[in-house]
Amino acid sequence: MHIPKLCDACGWLRQRQTSFSLLLTISLTTLLAPPSLAQTPPIPSPSDAPLELDLLTKPKDYVITANTINPERLTVPSLWWAQQNSERKLLDNWIAYPASEQEPARVDLIVNQQIWSLLEYVERYDFVNRLGSTARNFGYNVRVFNYQKEPLATYTCNFSTSPALCSIQTNVKNKIGLQRLF
Repeated sequence: MHIPKLCDACGWLRQRQTSFSLLLTISLTTLLAPPSLAQTPPIPSPSDAPLELDLLTKPKDYVITANTINPERLTVPSLWWAQQNSERKLLDNWIAYPASEQEPARVDLIVNQQIWSLLEYVERYDFVNRLGSTARNFGYNVRVFNYQKEPLATYTCNFSTSPALCSIQTNVKNKIGLQRLF
């Protein structure tokens, strides 16, 4: 007669515990994980409106530039602090457009091409991310241009989600002069 030892059942019990733990982990992950990207509203494409450099010298009532100052209250979006503290040589000017029926609010940043071209990809990304985050706090998307009106980068958000979902795209010229979008 064989008397089962306590450890004879240990292998089977360990397998059951492992299966139960795995099932519990999958269930909790499914319940607690954020919705998949397929369920999340998409981030809109950046605006394809042309850059209007003439607004820098002849601003209209609805736009804000680096030269616009409201004597009564803070002008939104406020990018002067970023420009004065860390981007003085790189960020040359900007044009902020309020939201319209056709497009969300956006800021077109105009950078010094000589400084921009000296930056590594990560430094450009950091610049776009910092100023994009500042503009996002005011409800604005960002596009980055040089004075030749070449698009250099974008920071675009879906403001209908909380927190806003955002995407950064940069145009990078490779060594043979072809552009790629990242």
